[in-house]
Amino acid sequence: MIRRCDERDFEAIWTTINDGAQAYRGIIPEDCLHTPYMSREELRGQIEQGVEFWGYEENGGLSGVMGLQPVQDVTLIRHAYVRGSRQRSGVGAQLLAHLRGRVSTPVLIGTWAAAFWAIRFYEKHGFTLVPEDQKAALLRRYWGVPERQIETSVVLGDEVWVGRLDAGKATGSMSIVRG
Repeated sequence: MIRRCDERDFEAIWTTINDGAQAYRGIIPEDCLHTPYMSREELRGQIEQGVEFWGYEENGGLSGVMGLQPVQDVTLIRHAYVRGSRQRSGVGAQLLAHLRGRVSTPVLIGTWAAAFWAIRFYEKHGFTLVPEDQKAALLRRYWGVPERQIETSVVLGDEVWVGRLDAGKATGSMSIVRG
């Protein structure tokens, strides 16, 4: 069952994120991988900044979580994690489909460039890699992440975003990505 998470789910969200993030060990740069991957304080800050978490609940616990965050004229998918024991079982796909059905604005997703499986997953579900020359502007405008993370990340956009991007190219206006 997919449901919106609330304050009672805080610890379960935190443990799900950190369990799922174990997939990054040996993949992303060591200076970007912390223990825990996300601290409780960082999670609290993300919630305070408007990330709304949704969870995939089964057997009385969360198997996966994914956040939605409206920012300016887009919606970001944030902190999408599935517990290691449930990865590649459809949990992430169900969460992504559910969240995409809840928004009408273009959707952007950021992930680590070295997380090839995550990129493939999002591409399989209709997302397209944003051109490298626009990635940094998007990460600064919508995410506000550190420079090191910008260097090591990619951004993917849904069909609506790609359509806006293509329309901007056709008119010579790329204001979509300016900060």
